[in-house]
Amino acid sequence: MLRDPDAFPGKVARMVLALSLRDFDTPNIELEGITPAAVAGKSLQQISRLPIFCGRNRPQLGELFEVTGGADSDCIQISGDLRHVHWIGCGMKAGAIEIDGPVGRHAGSGMAGGSLTIRGDAGDWLGAEMSGGRIELFGNAGDLAGAGYRGAVRGMTGGELLIRGDAGDETGLLMRRGLIAVTGNVGVLAGCHLIAGSIVVGGKCGARIGAGMKRGTIVLTGQHPAPPMLPGFQESGLASLQIMRVMGRRLAAWGLAEFQAAADAPFRMIRGDRIVGGLGEILIADHS
Repeated sequence: MLRDPDAFPGKVARMVLALSLRDFDTPNIELEGITPAAVAGKSLQQISRLPIFCGRNRPQLGELFEVTGGADSDCIQISGDLRHVHWIGCGMKAGAIEIDGPVGRHAGSGMAGGSLTIRGDAGDWLGAEMSGGRIELFGNAGDLAGAGYRGAVRGMTGGELLIRGDAGDETGLLMRRGLIAVTGNVGVLAGCHLIAGSIVVGGKCGARIGAGMKRGTIVLTGQHPAPPMLPGFQESGLASLQIMRVMGRRLAAWGLAEFQAAADAPFRMIRGDRIVGGLGEILIADHS
């Protein structure tokens, strides 16, 4: 598959490495370590022989995926029903992975750079503990997007996680830095134990939003009525915020124009979680 030469003026189109899942029913395939950096400079035969995990077994990549194209670009394209394929893009630091289809758990976890684009739904732990780069999901995410793993002291520490759909429970758990934007709804405990960073939600939030948050910002642009607040939160007024206009323009530049449209509304400012001495803020667009 050739990349569009018009996208790179003055450059010759390069062969993209394409992986197509052979058997959609094979469970528990793990692609950890298959990144643009790992395949760079290798022949198709060498790439096909790279070991991956499948349950207790360690098959070669070419046994489960059809490997075509070439590795002379910085992009990997993966296609198929990948709901049983986990750890795609885990730890990637540069380049791009483009996925056509749904993916399993841990996609983009620990990602430090580059871009991961998913045109389909994603399982739990999308972008968990990522520190840089950008993940764009054109579908719904499972639980714990951008979260920290159990026992960790921090979750996402940088980068952007853009979800054009819904997200599950504990989105942004232990988030330290970075941005999570969800155009749809999120489940319970969004921003739980938030340390810093921003979470923007265009739909509705489940219960206990921001529980235990210390700093950081949670923005709700479309919920009517606003969700009930925990006892540790206190409203501090209504204001028109320039920072929201800046964030709205930034998100619109990434194709999320709906957030820019909401940025001109006044916002209810709610501080907390005071039960843990927190100074975070929940901003709720007032459309009345």
